[in-house]
Order: sequence, then C-alpha cells, then structure tokens
Amino acid sequence: MVNPVIDSPEPQPVARICGEPLLEIPHDLYIPPDALEVFLDTFQGPLDLLLYLIRKHNLNILDIPMAELTQQYMTYVEMMRIEQLELAAEYLLMTALLIEIKSRMLLPISKTVTEEERDPRAELVRRLLEYEQMKKAADRLHGLPQAERDFNVAQIWIERHETIQLPNIECDDLRNAWIAILTRAKVNRHHQIKRETLSVRAYMSQVLRDLRVRKQLEFCDLFSPTASIAEVVVTFLAVLELAKELLLEISQSQDSGTIYVRAVDVA
Repeated sequence: MVNPVIDSPEPQPVARICGEPLLEIPHDLYIPPDALEVFLDTFQGPLDLLLYLIRKHNLNILDIPMAELTQQYMTYVEMMRIEQLELAAEYLLMTALLIEIKSRMLLPISKTVTEEERDPRAELVRRLLEYEQMKKAADRLHGLPQAERDFNVAQIWIERHETIQLPNIECDDLRNAWIAILTRAKVNRHHQIKRETLSVRAYMSQVLRDLRVRKQLEFCDLFSPTASIAEVVVTFLAVLELAKELLLEISQSQDSGTIYVRAVDVA
C-alpha cells in the first residue's frame, strides 16, 4: 500500500520589507519602547475629558457633583500618566483645579461673599458650556461637504476674449435727443418777439471751448436750460456741423442710453 504524498502548505510571511516576504521575526530585532502605544480614548484637552465624563455618566452640568467627577477624572489622568507623562501635564493642572474647587465647597460660606463666589463651580461651568457650544459648531462645520473629501472640484481652462461692442448712433437717436431738447426749450418760451442774429460758427467755437474744459459732455449739457428755441436750433446745427467736419465724436454706451459728445484731438 502506497501512502499518498500530501503537500504541506507554504509558510505565510509575517511581514514584507521592501516587497520581500519575511517568514520569521529575526532574533536580534530591536523594538523601541515607544514603538507601540495604546490610547483608551482620544481627547482634545482637559475640558474635552471633563465634558466626556459628564455626558457619559448623565451628570447635570449646571450642578456638578465635584467628588464623583474628580474621582473619575483622576482615574483617567492616572492611566495617561503611566503611559506618557508629558501628555498628562495639562490634565494634571485641571486635576489640581478640581481638587481646589472640591475643597472650597467643603468650607463654610461667608455671608459677605457675592452670589458668584458662593459657588466655586461657576467659572468651570461657564468654560464647559462655552467649550460644548464651540464643539457642536465644529461638528456641524465638519459635517458639511468638503472639497477633496466628499467631492472633487472639476476645472477646465477656456480661453475667451471679450470684445465690447458699442451700439452705433442712428439718426433716430439724434432725433429723439433733439425732441427732448425742444421740449425743454418750450418750457422757457415767452411771447416777446425780437430779431436775433445768431452765428452757427460762433456757436461751433463755443461748443469746442466747452469741450476743451470738460473733455466730454452729455448731449443735453451742450444746450443751456434757459436758451430760446432759436439758440437751441443754432447750437444743434453747430453740433452737426462739427460732427460733419470730424471735430466731434458722438458715442452712446448702450441702446437708448445717454449720448456723449467729445472733442476729437487734431494733430
């Protein structure tokens, strides 16, 4: 009778170093004392530990039983001190504060002290309430969606060149502006009739002088509010003549918008 050959399973590596399997732990392997650390709980500071103990044991934060809380707190701090003393330094300071508060509560209360001084826990309660409020706010902020954690931001670069196209000045635009000037001039119309000799060239020079001072004017500002209809007509003719001779530039920022007049620099 022939016994069948049973293949023994291959040994499993205990670790891999640079991709190479390590089948057994070397006998001369040195493990530093701080290589392995065990944390029972993670707290952000003494107030965080105090708040944890109060919520865990359903204590009233406004009426803290100092004896019970101090005993529980000292138990946690003692475990931390055994593991690593430098981590427990600020916790030891809070322990001293708790013991002080506990001692002050055992002393008789003087009749001359204020209401806040009657309860040594008042300042600690205030700090705990403020810390709890900030911690809840931080939790709410942490729960909001965050880029690169809850979603990725997609970006794409698109080259775009914007060109501002101003509307062209049409005859209807000048006609509407002219009607507005006439309407304003009729308000100042009177019945006194007299002969006036007005020169278009003189008004052309006046318009250019006004534009040299102000650089740019609204079309309506070229006409005096107190001008008569004859003066308005001559001024309008002077503007048209200057535009015809390319001495004026008439522009408009948008459709049905304000018309601007600017003198053209002649080299």
